[in-house]
Amino acid sequence: MARDLFEAARDAMAKCHAPYSKFPVGAALRADDGSIHAGANIEVISFPEGWCAETTAISHMIMAGHRKIREVAVIAEKLDLCSPCGGCRQRLAEFSDPGTLVHLCDAEGVKKTLRMDELLPYAFETEVIG
Repeated sequence: MARDLFEAARDAMAKCHAPYSKFPVGAALRADDGSIHAGANIEVISFPEGWCAETTAISHMIMAGHRKIREVAVIAEKLDLCSPCGGCRQRLAEFSDPGTLVHLCDAEGVKKTLRMDELLPYAFETEVIG
């Protein structure tokens, strides 16, 4: 079932804007209704003011009216099994639950799957403040 997420992440990676790092990344997530939302990293010259692929995918999901991530796939052109950066781990956690699946991909497909609580075991729990 994660094959469709991998393909969406791979297709998004092809649309990235990474003229400075030359490090294309793509991400795709499945919302709670099953819809897929993809994103790519978008760099600007004022580091670190660009957007990570996961952040872009979350933005697309939110703009489509969804608030819950069921699973995520991440792929990078130059790094097999590229996991989300620290900031994206927290962003993903805020729209996920501990059991949300995170698929790490290479050029061929999903190679490793973790749960969100394994990826970010001590996530800041936002429900306690609001």
